[in-house]
Amino acid sequence: MKFHKFKYIVAGLALCCASIGFTSCEDYLDKSPESDLKTEDAFKNFVNFQGFVEEMYSCMPDFANGYWTNSWNWGEDEVMYVGCDYHMTYKVDQGDFWGWQSEFDGWQSGWMDRNAFEPGANVDERFKVSLWKSAWYSIRKCNVGIENFDYFTEGTQEEKDMILGQLYFFRAWYHFELMQYLGGLPYIDKVIAADEPMTLPRLSYKECAEKAAADFRKAADLLPVDWDQTVRGRNTVTKNGLRVNKITALAYLGKNYLWAASPLMKNTDEKMHSNTKASTYDYDQTYAKLAADAFGELLGYVQPELNTDGKSKTKCQYELADFADYSEIFYTQDKGGETPGLKEAILRTPSVSWNNTNWGLSKQFGGKILTGGNSFSQATANYVNYYGMENGLPLTDAESGFDKTHPWKGRDPRFYHDIVYDGVKVVKGTISPDDNRYANLYTGGSYRNDIDENRTGYMIYKFIPMDANNADDGYGWGRHLHINIPWLRLSDVYLMYAESLAALGGANQKSSTFNMTAEQAVNVIRERAGVADVNAKFTADKDKFMDEVRRERAVELAYEGHRFNDLRRWLLLDKSPYNIKTQQNFNRVSLDTKDSKNSEVSDFKEKTIVTRNFTDKHYWFPLKKKDVSIYPEMYQNPGW
Repeated sequence: MKFHKFKYIVAGLALCCASIGFTSCEDYLDKSPESDLKTEDAFKNFVNFQGFVEEMYSCMPDFANGYWTNSWNWGEDEVMYVGCDYHMTYKVDQGDFWGWQSEFDGWQSGWMDRNAFEPGANVDERFKVSLWKSAWYSIRKCNVGIENFDYFTEGTQEEKDMILGQLYFFRAWYHFELMQYLGGLPYIDKVIAADEPMTLPRLSYKECAEKAAADFRKAADLLPVDWDQTVRGRNTVTKNGLRVNKITALAYLGKNYLWAASPLMKNTDEKMHSNTKASTYDYDQTYAKLAADAFGELLGYVQPELNTDGKSKTKCQYELADFADYSEIFYTQDKGGETPGLKEAILRTPSVSWNNTNWGLSKQFGGKILTGGNSFSQATANYVNYYGMENGLPLTDAESGFDKTHPWKGRDPRFYHDIVYDGVKVVKGTISPDDNRYANLYTGGSYRNDIDENRTGYMIYKFIPMDANNADDGYGWGRHLHINIPWLRLSDVYLMYAESLAALGGANQKSSTFNMTAEQAVNVIRERAGVADVNAKFTADKDKFMDEVRRERAVELAYEGHRFNDLRRWLLLDKSPYNIKTQQNFNRVSLDTKDSKNSEVSDFKEKTIVTRNFTDKHYWFPLKKKDVSIYPEMYQNPGW
């Protein structure tokens, strides 16, 4: 079906009109004078068509900057201050998974669903962008673009491939982002007319994954590795960093397959009934191999000398950042608002203004003493325990050297980067009283207060500089602090590659596309951080090695929004100790003001402060009630 007026190109998705409940679908269907443009003109050349595609980038929700304060870590990794009952982190703790929906929570539902959704809203209006409505809107746009592709008559083959590749990528990406929370859905791969009855049944998760994989594969085959190295891309050279490319598509092709291979997805039937008692090590071997091969194909561009397909490849634009520059993956400061990410971020949300990230995000990790506000995001003690020792061993290993009287000594260097612990000097300037320049996180210390300060004994500083406080004004206008947390980065690819291989054969397994073992892939990430390689005691046993891969993933990707879905897909969400959140209580014996790592404590004990009483139904979010009331094949997830 071809459309003859541009107004229909921007019409709301039929599924949205029929079941999602846009409050003003008519707004998208009403014809305005300036929209009287023939379809052949809208799609005839690259500039026009790319303008149509660009909106899908701004439809990507910024999960860390969706409101004044934000919630995106829903695993056992983070807890909020006592009394904060309106963010999704709290609602997940209570088992209230309806909280993701705007119908149940209004504006408080966060980046997943907003009542005030505006398609392709400018990032300055980030409060109007959310995943649920953006996804269906963008999927429709992808299908409109694909169906009208024949009108693209004034372009080179390179230009046509770039346009079509983006359309296939975003169709798959938006489906995938919904699937991982909700399970199998109708996979919309055609334009649905506004008057067409909705009868598309829910597919199984695996059927959806197969369709998404086909789209990601097409995108990978069509898109260039680096837009800057193309004829068309040279017109916007140095400004192509946020555009999806072959590497982005391969990364999500592998991620889509790995998720399909994971124990939850393998043990969920076509009606979304999940066997949550299945083994956490029970992966689908076929999908795990497909995942490993996709990641290996990608890494062949990063390290072409290890490529195994016999084809010569040039090293691509992505690489792991030096650990000395690790912070700049997540934020920049004093660089004129430059977008962070370095060469490691593979997919990021566009930012129109660096200062947008400064209103709430830069201040939600402190407390009254430092910022004048509440501490919304606090590291749970149980999660901080995943940060092992510099020698590569977990804290629980008898040979690790961990000492409860000097618990900050000899730790993984990422612990010191990500976490503020007791005694760290957090203020350089003038503060009253003066001893508040040190984080007094010991039991009874000035930084320990369940409501105004910190509940757990640890503060998250991964995404902010140490001077992000009122005394030092590190978030002041003149400092140009710009925070942007990537959707996906290269270190994640190495770890997903390692996980898919570990599922197949363990530490020594390689893919058919890349000459690197699972163990070597984990060690690449460890060595970047200055951590010893995986100890031999963990590599001989397949399950023990998988545990180390997962611990490495917990540390390297801490607080970046991955943990909740990882626990779900590993069938660990409702299992002890992954269903609790703890604090650490201790007395400060001595404070080393020159090097806080050497400070001494006593009576070091851990206490549970949250227990999450999850059941089988909590492995999937509930669909919207009005959606599952339309026709029998659009059924609700079990238990909801």
